[in-house]
Amino acid sequence: MNFDDALRLTEILLAFALVQHSVEHVFSAKSERYLFITRMLLSGLLALGIGTTWVCSALAVLSLLILRWFHGPYNGGSDRMSLLILWCLTFAHLMPTLQLKEYVFGYLAIQLLLSYFISGWVKIVNPDWRNGRALQDVFQFSTYPASEQLRSFANYPRLLFCASWSVMIFELLFPLTVITQTTLIIGLTVAALFHLANACLFGLNRFFWIWLTAYPSLIWLHARIFEI
Repeated sequence: MNFDDALRLTEILLAFALVQHSVEHVFSAKSERYLFITRMLLSGLLALGIGTTWVCSALAVLSLLILRWFHGPYNGGSDRMSLLILWCLTFAHLMPTLQLKEYVFGYLAIQLLLSYFISGWVKIVNPDWRNGRALQDVFQFSTYPASEQLRSFANYPRLLFCASWSVMIFELLFPLTVITQTTLIIGLTVAALFHLANACLFGLNRFFWIWLTAYPSLIWLHARIFEI
């Protein structure tokens, strides 16, 4: 995947993710509603490739207004990743040379790698994750399970123990997927399925789309480094 194609695919995926994030605010208070309707309109232009540089810049400025409105990234990790991708795209368009554009886009790919590794590290140093208790508590006590029937998973501690270690090992080893193009595609596929499972089990649908949005940057960076 060349640079232009990866950048364009990232723009389209980001536009879709931002529209998805914005829909739930359409019927909110008037000032909040206007912020997100504006973001949806700008995202539509981004998806169509119309005035990409100024649209990205406008979305970046709008993201600051939304941060001010909610006193920070109100939806945690998915909002932070959205901001990272948006600002990397914006700076990639604003940079005066191709080399600087590639540095910015490459930074996004590296942050994607680190997002998995750091997530795995945070889990593995936590004894509740190592013994499976953390996942058991999520199913038993949290508001995350998408249905009450899913809470029955809390009754299978051995299954959750294996699931906990599978997630931790995969996240910690994810940076090694860049060894070859094949391992990278396999790693990204497994990661996407992991996010899809989280969306189905816990309703974390924002994470699925926004993390997929960063995948083209890593595919491009791998090709750029190994000159595929």
